[in-house]
Amino acid sequence: MSQRSNVAPDPAENQVTVPSSRKLYSYEARREGRVIAKIAAFGASDGSVVVETKVHPVNQPLGDNGIARPFEFPDADYARRFVDEALLALEYLNCDIVD
Repeated sequence: MSQRSNVAPDPAENQVTVPSSRKLYSYEARREGRVIAKIAAFGASDGSVVVETKVHPVNQPLGDNGIARPFEFPDADYARRFVDEALLALEYLNCDIVD
């Protein structure tokens, strides 16, 4: 039987470095005025895109750093579809999406 580790994940493990990246777009999802999630896409010179997400669980105290995770995509179309689906899911959860 395996045991869960009580060690918090290292945020540095989820860092992705995109050489010479530029911000393509970003959004915030808010519920009752509180920021629930942040999503930002960065394009690299090779055409790939990294979507950086940060989720702030509602059961965590205000001011908490949240959970950050990058998602890498081969091109802007794949990244855009991912972001659109994430935003739609957040809207279904009664979040307001802000550019």
